[in-house]
Amino acid sequence: MPEPMFFQVPETAAGQRLDKWLVSQDTLELTRSALQTRMEQGDVLVNAKPVAKNYRLRGGEMIQVILPDPEPLELIPENIPLDIVYEDDDLLVVNKPKGMVVHPAPGHATGTLVHALLYHCGDRLSGINGTIRPGIVHRIDRDTSGLLMVAKNDRAHQSLSAQIQAHSFTREYRAAAMGYFKAQTGTISAPIGRHPVDRKKMCVTEKNSKPAVTHYEVLAAYQKASYLRLRLETGRTHQIRVHLAYLGHPVLGDSVYGKAYPGITGQCLHAAKIGFVHPTTGAYLEFESPLPDYFTKVLRGLGAEIGGVG
Repeated sequence: MPEPMFFQVPETAAGQRLDKWLVSQDTLELTRSALQTRMEQGDVLVNAKPVAKNYRLRGGEMIQVILPDPEPLELIPENIPLDIVYEDDDLLVVNKPKGMVVHPAPGHATGTLVHALLYHCGDRLSGINGTIRPGIVHRIDRDTSGLLMVAKNDRAHQSLSAQIQAHSFTREYRAAAMGYFKAQTGTISAPIGRHPVDRKKMCVTEKNSKPAVTHYEVLAAYQKASYLRLRLETGRTHQIRVHLAYLGHPVLGDSVYGKAYPGITGQCLHAAKIGFVHPTTGAYLEFESPLPDYFTKVLRGLGAEIGGVG
């Protein structure tokens, strides 16, 4: 039986329906209909008491959600080549290709990074994130390429996760974004939460959101797009894609937050650098990944530069 999840309701949520507010929380991966089923079965408690599906929040309540048992899932290791940048007894750093899903999910039962890791590492992966996400400390989207860190044991996982929570974990990206930026550098500080209508999307919102900060620098400008260096101060779901779309400069090829772009499948976004303190040695390690071929091809297709720095 999974551990129950607890949520403290802020005063600002007073008047909202409980089910609608809960599904907007990042950490609760249930649809609204699935959540209502849990409520009908008495698995959602408000101040330790079950409530009706139409319960409206008053603010300040403590919500407990008793999760269903996970469906049995047998992960079979797959001999998928991995681009390993670094590896030791505690962790490994992998350069994930564009198009690879990080862990199994509906519609992606095979061929994921996790399947490849199981083949390479066997049982030497941390178990904190459960059976379908062994070793996974942080994620990048399927169509985002670049560096990911994987923990081989729970101690390393806890150390690395704590660094992410403390915002001391270096994460730097490269992106091609639509349009011309008036400012050479800038900071986007705008809270991100679930989209009120489309649960698969995130958006900039003051409701049920978390602070999100992205720093950017224009490396080169073209007639229709800009080439950017971005540094994450926080790590919200789809943060760069949401923040750039919020500015009116969606990532090139991002059909979810912008629009498709000829010759590109998915967003033109690359996790170029990660840095962290090693959980055992205490040394700071930093790794970089050069732009993949698909990205350099996109930049060449944008034509001559009209500004920016190298």
